[in-house]
Amino acid sequence: MKSLISKKLFKALTNKYLVAFMVFSVWMIFIDDNNLFFLRKNVNRLKEYRVEKAHFQEKIRKDSLQLQEMKANAKNLEKFAREEFLMKKKDEDIFLIIEK
Repeated sequence: MKSLISKKLFKALTNKYLVAFMVFSVWMIFIDDNNLFFLRKNVNRLKEYRVEKAHFQEKIRKDSLQLQEMKANAKNLEKFAREEFLMKKKDEDIFLIIEK
């Protein structure tokens, strides 16, 4: 019984198609330049890039709306310049309050 199992196992392991398939599988999973680990790293990177893309698209949308508002009204442009770039008129003083 034991020799029958070992003979079948030996016959299966010496099958040239099975050996070729095993060598090919090991090569593609571990050795090739585009192996399984490289593929997984790239998929994770792609997910991160998609999140970044969504973030930047939202930022572009908000900035476009803000730009349209500034083009439409000079007061909005002045408000933006004062808040973001700390611009002032000649006779004004600006005091910055920094909270810890």
